[in-house]
Amino acid sequence: MFKKVFKLKENKTTVRVELLAGFTTFLAMAYILIVNPQILGTVINTPGNPEAYLGQLVFVTALSGAFGSILMGILGNLPVALAPGMGMNAFVAFTVAAPVAMGGMGFTWQQALAAVFLSGIIFILITATGLREKVIRAIPNSLKAAVGVGIGFFIAFIGLQKSGIIIPNEGTFVGMGDLTNPKVLLSIFGVLVIFFLMSRKVKASVFFGIVISTIVGLIITYTAGAANGFWDLGVMLPSNGIFSWTPPVDLFGQCFGAIPSLLTAEHITGTLIVIITVLFVDFFDATGTLLSVTRRAGLIEKDGQPKNVGRALFADSIATTAGAVMGTSSVTTYVESLTGVEVGGKTGLTSVFTGIFFLIATIFAPIFAIVTPEITAPALIVVGCLMAQSLGEIDFKDKETAFAAFITIIMMLLTFSIAKGIAFGFIVYGFLMLASGRAKEVPVLIYVLDVLFILILALS
Repeated sequence: MFKKVFKLKENKTTVRVELLAGFTTFLAMAYILIVNPQILGTVINTPGNPEAYLGQLVFVTALSGAFGSILMGILGNLPVALAPGMGMNAFVAFTVAAPVAMGGMGFTWQQALAAVFLSGIIFILITATGLREKVIRAIPNSLKAAVGVGIGFFIAFIGLQKSGIIIPNEGTFVGMGDLTNPKVLLSIFGVLVIFFLMSRKVKASVFFGIVISTIVGLIITYTAGAANGFWDLGVMLPSNGIFSWTPPVDLFGQCFGAIPSLLTAEHITGTLIVIITVLFVDFFDATGTLLSVTRRAGLIEKDGQPKNVGRALFADSIATTAGAVMGTSSVTTYVESLTGVEVGGKTGLTSVFTGIFFLIATIFAPIFAIVTPEITAPALIVVGCLMAQSLGEIDFKDKETAFAAFITIIMMLLTFSIAKGIAFGFIVYGFLMLASGRAKEVPVLIYVLDVLFILILALS
């Protein structure tokens, strides 16, 4: 059944490889099970029992990741997993639902989820009309490659941050971390293990690198760490059991009751700003991720477009809407899916398996706390290095395209936003093509997007 539904033979893969890829992607994304509840929990809670809401947020984070990933696997047949997006959760918690006195918009958390739900509905309509697919087809191949390279640098930077190798620095913005810190050393060890396994042509090198680092972390924590706290790496088996079950009874469907209040004179302007922001970020984060993952997996049509792009975008749109109903911010595609691709994942079965592991996480969430950020960081660093290979696909002889590609890459990294990097790159591309007298070579849709990008960046 798997072979027929997901076309495993045509894609030269097996159920075993897809299972490993799905599990590896899940491990790379598992941090969201802890981080998303911590962020949204600052506003989605009650003074009397905030811990109960935190448990519900863990459940809904896993459930929405399972729903989105399985839907993508079945509809799009692509190895692209989904979960509540980083960035959008912070936007909801620290801007939309934050008090006005603290610089926020003063929405309740129910209203914030309602705004995300409405943006998801609009997303579905935009996708159904084919507009989203037309945008992807209008992007020049060099810019598509630049998006992939930019995301590569972006996730490598995230990995370097997670590992502690790179830390904030007041004088130079970023600087070198403490390379004598045992946790940093564990990350460096993980990177070297993965590189070694890759040099030996081990197909599941990223996955095995995570497993080996986890085992080493457990051994050190329970031996040297027990004797000397300096070597406590925080890689520990759960002390309160491995079972956890807290269904989101207080979160599910809360967005519906708040929709009428968003359309009042008091909130309508803020509602439009929230919807436009969510649409903008989700649209281009998801687009950039899809382009990068499919290109890396070799799932590109002859015209340079991702396979099944229309159905994949539709799955992404539905997942955003469903996530708001469940009780979380936008559910979107994850660039960490590239870790599964490097293990060999090439079909939607990878995403289905990732979704199944998210379902398992709704019951056994505590056990996944074993995999610390220092262990998953090497996977991000290595995959970022591999994605940089797409630099060779950028036509540097074409100055207009090369400049736009460079701006896309550097701004994606320095603004810490995939969407903003794409926006700046598109604007520069349109301007340079106009300035060089090559305006007719650019699809009209690109110019329309440039105007929207300028307006959104100005408003933001």
